[in-house]
Amino acid sequence: MILQFVRFETTLTEDEVRKVANERAPEFRALPGLVQKYYVKLGESEFGGVYLWDSKASMAAYRESELAASIPDAYKVKGKPIVEISEVMFPLRG
Repeated sequence: MILQFVRFETTLTEDEVRKVANERAPEFRALPGLVQKYYVKLGESEFGGVYLWDSKASMAAYRESELAASIPDAYKVKGKPIVEISEVMFPLRG
């Protein structure tokens, strides 16, 4: 499995970020290979997403998608999002 962590700074308020995330959630639920996504608040104007993918191929397909490309505009991202990708060694719980 692959863990993808995306963090970004936004001009939106927390309530606005939550609204956008809820509106877009069905599109993420429908993504092939996305095992789980956590929406996170990292600071006053910094938010992110933690994605768990079943494979590198699923993550790569998403990263090339319109949905991924639409994130900066949808969340009014300031600057470039920071993306970190890691391979999951093993889960603590099955």
